[in-house]
Amino acid sequence: MKEENGTKNRREQEESTESLVFGRNEVLSLFRTGKTVEKLYVQQGLKDGPIRTILREAEKKGTVVRFLSRERLNEMAGQKAHQGVIALSGAAQYADMEEVFRLARERGEAPLLYLLDEVQDPHNLGAMIRTAYVAGAHGVIIPKVRSALLTASAVKASAGAALYVPVVKVGNLVQTMEELKKQGNGFVCADMDGESMYDLDLTGPMGLVMGNEGKGVSRLVKEHCDLIARVPMRGELGSLNVSVACGVLTYEILRQRGLKG
Repeated sequence: MKEENGTKNRREQEESTESLVFGRNEVLSLFRTGKTVEKLYVQQGLKDGPIRTILREAEKKGTVVRFLSRERLNEMAGQKAHQGVIALSGAAQYADMEEVFRLARERGEAPLLYLLDEVQDPHNLGAMIRTAYVAGAHGVIIPKVRSALLTASAVKASAGAALYVPVVKVGNLVQTMEELKKQGNGFVCADMDGESMYDLDLTGPMGLVMGNEGKGVSRLVKEHCDLIARVPMRGELGSLNVSVACGVLTYEILRQRGLKG
């Protein structure tokens, strides 16, 4: 489902108050203490020893690195000294795919997964993780780039559920879907051009695919889905917030599975 994008500047400003770490020693310490570093921002053109050391640590951890102008780093840092490097720290640990399926096996349930295709607002990510927790979904899968990550804002928006729901970060969502299909998982994506969710068979191992706040589910990801579901609506607004649509579709899946109150 589509919605209006929040501004990028608002999101980055919000993260900067909670999740950004400034300065070479501070960033290097963040890596070496084993904490999650979601992204690394480095000033363009810097190639001295300390910066190379930090970049090696980022490569070991598979951290996304972005090279920005000094002016952009100054804007992100505000009054704080950044020394040419800023890290976006994570507020929760990621899981692996085996943990997701182990949880389903322990409960004796068909896997129910969320796959979030470039959902970029940390509040939406957090809200969907919260829904996953209360609805009993077994895990949330997000791409490594062009996605909201497990920062303080997302964990706060999840009301702490991000500490309990397995969240898996993958390099390529389409490749992940192909691998999951080999294990018997089907996929349904949310799209206003799809069939009514009440007319679809949503039982069995299922991955619920939710798209970007502005663009919806990308073409290639949609092509790898087995079903396209529409939430029936009245009125003239045209769409639901992505996290609300996720909740509605989740409970239709649970209803078809025979969920009892």
